[in-house]
Amino acid sequence: MAKQTADTHHADQVTGKQYYFYVLLCADATLYGGFTDNLERRLATHNAGKGAKYTRVKSRRPVKMIYHETFNDKSSALKAEYAFKHQSRAAKLKYLSAHDVKI
Repeated sequence: MAKQTADTHHADQVTGKQYYFYVLLCADATLYGGFTDNLERRLATHNAGKGAKYTRVKSRRPVKMIYHETFNDKSSALKAEYAFKHQSRAAKLKYLSAHDVKI
């Protein structure tokens, strides 16, 4: 799983809290981008059918986390999620390929 850290600002740097933008590969071969402060817990929540509405659809589970980026502030992680979600599938695949993610 690829990992990148973005150096940012904010009070979160003082507390040392980290936030993540992540990408899931769903069982139906679709992609889902999300945000969390705990990757393991969030993946388990998605696979339990209790995560985002998109991943609650039974045919999309199980999901596999194929990529994540680490941020030192919540705002930057949310911006990365927003940008990813507003791309076409082709652009998402290009983004993942540029980050050495093989699907």
